[in-house]
Amino acid sequence: MPDKNRVFVAFAIEDERQRDLLKGQSLHPKSTFEYVDLSVKEAYESGWKDKVRTRIKGCHGVIALVSKSSAGSEGQKWEIACAQEQKKPILGVRAYADDKSTIAGITVKDWTKDNLTAFIDSL
Repeated sequence: MPDKNRVFVAFAIEDERQRDLLKGQSLHPKSTFEYVDLSVKEAYESGWKDKVRTRIKGCHGVIALVSKSSAGSEGQKWEIACAQEQKKPILGVRAYADDKSTIAGITVKDWTKDNLTAFIDSL
């Protein structure tokens, strides 16, 4: 089996359940994509920015789960800015089908197997 692509998942803490679903989708035996989740489990603990920076540096790309909560999530905004500084490919994915929120400067697509597979395979 080839190495998995390393992907950092940036999300608002209110969308933690959606992050868990994304990880679960990748683990399904019939999944067409795989990745290693490098997101930080304990946001805002001592030194979290250093941990995030190191993890983003070691990833191939970033998936940002986009929702109405993203606009108020200082942590997610910082993670995305850090990824942009490091010139990592970023895909915004709608965390909820009925939420058409956006994040300036990144492409946001529907959460579909094809969209995720195309992004992860391009890394």
